[in-house]
Amino acid sequence: MSEFVREGRLFRVVSFAPSHRQLILRSDATLIDGTDTRVEVYFGHVELMFLRPIYREGLRVRRASDAESVALRERHGLAADDASAAWMIELRGDSFVVSGAPAWREAVRRFEDPPLFDFSQPWPPDFPVQSGLVD
Repeated sequence: MSEFVREGRLFRVVSFAPSHRQLILRSDATLIDGTDTRVEVYFGHVELMFLRPIYREGLRVRRASDAESVALRERHGLAADDASAAWMIELRGDSFVVSGAPAWREAVRRFEDPPLFDFSQPWPPDFPVQSGLVD
């Protein structure tokens, strides 16, 4: 089981498109946290989410454990299939997203540059980027 961890960065919800069921969390480069890259995490086919608007200490995106899946099923009335597609996203706490497998991208970008998950643009882009899938 893989996970995506970026500690010590400020992440925020930057986009949710209900009609397309897409969610993007972003961390822009800042002097405050000493970073020079933008990081975006994309969730597609979103069924349910419990989020904070801002994550000040970073993210840890991982599949919910069996015990967490059971708790989410009971607490939110999820079907077993939905609970098995739950992704925990906080370093500490209980924020989660029920969706397809999350993807992430990281690259040196200015604040005013277009999003890394700009589906109108060709992939891979013409600038260096790291990317992956949490499974």
